[in-house]
Formats: sequence, C-alpha cells, structure tokens
Amino acid sequence: MSGERGGPRVLLLTAGPLDGPETPGTDLARELLGTVPHVEYAWFRRWWGRVRRAGEVPGGQGVSVISREGAPSPAVRLQILTAAVLSARRTDLVHAVLPVGPGFAAFSRMWPRVAGRRPVLHTVPAAVEGADLADCRPLGRTVALSEATARQLAEAGFGDVRVVNPSIRLDLWPLRRRQERTPPMVLAIGDGGTEEAMLSAGVAARAGARFQLVLALTGDGPGAAASRPPEDLLRGIAAREGLLDMEVLRHIGDLPGLLAAADVLLYVPRRMTGRADVPPMVLRALATGRPAILSDLPEFAGLSDTVLRTPPADPHHTGHLLRQLLDRPWWWDRIAERGRATVAGRFGPDRCAAAYTRLYRELLT
Repeated sequence: MSGERGGPRVLLLTAGPLDGPETPGTDLARELLGTVPHVEYAWFRRWWGRVRRAGEVPGGQGVSVISREGAPSPAVRLQILTAAVLSARRTDLVHAVLPVGPGFAAFSRMWPRVAGRRPVLHTVPAAVEGADLADCRPLGRTVALSEATARQLAEAGFGDVRVVNPSIRLDLWPLRRRQERTPPMVLAIGDGGTEEAMLSAGVAARAGARFQLVLALTGDGPGAAASRPPEDLLRGIAAREGLLDMEVLRHIGDLPGLLAAADVLLYVPRRMTGRADVPPMVLRALATGRPAILSDLPEFAGLSDTVLRTPPADPHHTGHLLRQLLDRPWWWDRIAERGRATVAGRFGPDRCAAAYTRLYRELLT
C-alpha cells in the first residue's frame, strides 16, 4: 500500500462536515475514523459556528469549511468540493461517502476532470431512488451497505459492487437489562414512518396492549426539519387512535438511556430512499438488547430473523405484532438475545475494518 511510513493517506469526501448534523454519509464516515486502523485520514470540519454534538470527531486531520450549522447547504458543498479537489492531489486515495441522489450524475461526470486520477472508493450510505441513477458514472470501486442497493447499482452500470455492513462499537452500546416499568415504552423512529407507527400503535392499543409511545423526530438529514409533522397534527392522530400516553422528542440528550428505557423499537417507513440501508438507531437498539419491528423492505433483508418484519403500510398486521411482542416475555427475550448476537457477529468493527483495509490495499497496489 502507499504511504507505508504512516499508513495510506485517505481523504474522506462527504457532503457535509463530520461535526455537523448527522446524515447517513457523515455518520458512516465518523465510524470509519474510529474503526479502520493505520490510515491517515483527512476529513471536513466546521471552522465557525455552534457545535451541535458532544465530543470530537476521532482521529485524522480536519480540513475546515466555513459553516454555522454544518448542514450540507449548496455553499458548504461548494467549499468541500473546492477543498477536496486541492486535497485529493496530496492523498493516496479518495474515499467518497456520498449518497446517490439528485445532482450526483453531474458530480460523477465532473469529478475525474477536476480531481485528477487518484483512485476513488465510493461508499453509498443510503438507499437509492432509481430515477437518480440515470446518466450516473461510477467514481471508482463502489461499496453498498445492503445487497438490495448493491444489485440496483450494479444494474445501473456501477460494475462489481461490494457489500460492507456498517459497524457499531459494542463497548459504546453495551447490553442493558430490560427495565421493569409500567407501562412499557415503545420507541418509534419518526424518519419517514411517523404516521405508520402511530396507526400501528393505535391498533395495538385497541387490541388491549398498554404502553407509552415515544416518537423520536430527531433526524438531522437534509430537509429533515421541514419534513417533520407539526405537533398539532401528531396530537390529532394520537387522539383519533386512542393513544393517551404519547411523548414527542425532537431532541435526545441521552440516547443510551432512552434505548435502555425502551422495550421495543418500531420503525415502519414505506420506503428507504435517501435513508441509511441499516439505520444506526436500529443497530444501537439491537446492541442494547431491544427487539425491533421493521418494515419488510429489501434493504433490511440482511438482518434476516434478527428483527420482526411487517408488510409496509399495514398497521393492522404491525399493531398485532407489537401487541404479541409486549405480551410474551419469552418471545421478547428470544428476539432480544438474537439481535445482540447478530450485531456482534455481523456488524462488529473488526469485520468492517478488515473489509475496508482490503479494499484500500486493492486500490493502492
């Protein structure tokens, strides 16, 4: 590999700074910084503005861009592109962690002309809309997070697309015993499946289940704030569905504590376009020992029987599945144990580090 004196020099190219709001790309890039050893990473950080997340981005060298909030606005993306073109010539490899969305086709045609011939590894961190693949060109070797996205990219001309599971550090998300609380808590991720989760919870409640529903509407991705349902709309749905005990969270101060307090994670979007193939919240819940009910979408196939899957947009089926899980402690225990074991076996950082180390070596030799 190049750069043996200190490991290869790799530029992490993301749409926004890594110390800004979480998006599928920045979240995955942060994991790489703390997972892949013996690599000299360069990554983009904010030079100006209020820090929105606790802690520092681990390792590597930060390349500053001017941004108050850190969101991947057009101005921030232009700064990152300009800095990336200059930095790429001083690195051995460019590792782009970029979703394939509107505008990617133009970027994929422009990048080789302005950045030279440095090898590129492109990890696609989110599910892809088929229409966005028109006229796209691969930046280099391509990696997807699920077999479904890999097939889609390969059929669009991206060649031999590898699949590398995202990683989670189990030391940061230890197994936690189920808390004895009455009523139990159902934690629903509101990123694209808010109304579906509430309708499903209403079915479970009318079938006799007693629980507190907590809606986590905390996504920081592009346009997330504008897409969040207003409070009065959510309260109206809750009243109609008979959900008398509901809490809406628009900010989470203690995520490990919230997952430890939850009994079930509910995530039932109709589609995953633009969202991480395997959302970090799902992996964190499974690592904590909390069963998850997910929509039966192709991106989740890799989780196999680790989670309970339900047809998208079928609140009747989902609601009764939720009621049964809450009412059967022995089933809850079995699913919880299976989830923790699967995360440890398939999504551990060692597997992710080994996969990317091999890919870096292939591209640099």
